[in-house]
Amino acid sequence: MEIDNGDRPPVPGVDGNDAATRQSPVTPPSPVVDTNQNPDPKPGKEPKKHRNHPVLIAICGGIVGALALFLVLRLGGFVGRTIRVNSGNSGPNQTITITPNSEDTSTAEAVAAKAVPSVVSIYATSDNASGLGSGVMLDTDGNILTNYHVIEGASSISVTIEGTSYTASVVGSDESSDLAVIRADLQGASVTPIEVSDSSQLVMGQWVMAIGSPYGLEQSVSTGIVSALYRSTMMQSTSGNTIYTNLIQTDAAINPGNSGGALVNDQGQLVGINTLIESESGSNAGIGFAIPANYAIQVANTILSGQTVVHPYIGLTMQTVTSAAAQRYNLGTTSGAYVVNVTSGSPADSAGIQRGDIITAVDDQQITSADGLILAIRSHNVGDTVQITLVRNGREQTVSVTLGSDEGKMTTQNQKNQNNSGNDIFGFGQGGDNGSSSSNPFDGFGSLNSYDYQN
Repeated sequence: MEIDNGDRPPVPGVDGNDAATRQSPVTPPSPVVDTNQNPDPKPGKEPKKHRNHPVLIAICGGIVGALALFLVLRLGGFVGRTIRVNSGNSGPNQTITITPNSEDTSTAEAVAAKAVPSVVSIYATSDNASGLGSGVMLDTDGNILTNYHVIEGASSISVTIEGTSYTASVVGSDESSDLAVIRADLQGASVTPIEVSDSSQLVMGQWVMAIGSPYGLEQSVSTGIVSALYRSTMMQSTSGNTIYTNLIQTDAAINPGNSGGALVNDQGQLVGINTLIESESGSNAGIGFAIPANYAIQVANTILSGQTVVHPYIGLTMQTVTSAAAQRYNLGTTSGAYVVNVTSGSPADSAGIQRGDIITAVDDQQITSADGLILAIRSHNVGDTVQITLVRNGREQTVSVTLGSDEGKMTTQNQKNQNNSGNDIFGFGQGGDNGSSSSNPFDGFGSLNSYDYQN
């Protein structure tokens, strides 16, 4: 649940010196008097034959020329308009075509008018806390997509849609990806579902707008750009770990209360669910993150269909290799994910990965920690085949692993959660290594992380 105090989401004139820039005053020359024609000219006025007509003509010509240039640029669409990069990936040899268009501040006005009615405010309360967040309207039945942490542990939920409050209930959630679907009791009221775009088409620098209820200020908007793509992180908690992969980074202002709200493009279409910020203060620092709409909608549709949300699964328990541990136990590499245990019958077991192996890469992505391996696996899909580079007995080798599904584990974990009898949430929680700790070189020494990661 997101708390008002900012606990979630966790969870981016130079003074001129006039004296230095002034020039010394120049004393004007004394007037030249032609005693033959006008022996007594008026003070401060030169005889007519000395007036500088060519200078006046040049000034007038410059003004006329500037006006002409302005008119040409205006008619050609280069003045008073915004330019947009059509396409291209950044690089030293890239060719970028810039086409002028009529996008200006009216774009933000039009996008807000279109998308704001589809974003709701969510108020969640529990026995000892209350919080607020945002959500996006999925359909006319009242289904709303939001972050799991907005409604986590809530005993009652209400939503505000276009100024009217409704009660709501949880349809389903996926704590591991921090997504949930709730349903508002609309009592026959009409709502505006949000239009969804293909988030895989986003590019860095693209204009975006964040919509939500920062600090309870309902239906607030802020604009920015896509700062980066494919950011990943994992957040630890006492109940487990939340995996965030392929996040959209934006500099649009995101604050506590924006969680679960919409990140939309210049067509007012959903491209992401605002989720996290990177900030020392807990408020906007210009570094915010959103879950891509493609993945969020996929999870929502799975929940609405009554199915269990599943994730790619490899079947390993791991710990992070540190340089100190590598030196002490002569591991053959100074970083990576040490395999503490291999689940029997898992994809890793079928591929021949063994206890004591140190995984250093997945495809071309270097792995320096246990959580890095989990993020790399979770950025793929069930059924994908990946190349795992590992070090065994000081020698490097590569194996192919076809990722499975964690559906069985998820079902078991959901039952544990319902009984409040487990803290091994979604297979990423604390725990030992299934009774085989005697051969684990990290026992009694620890690693960067003090517990085992499972996936």
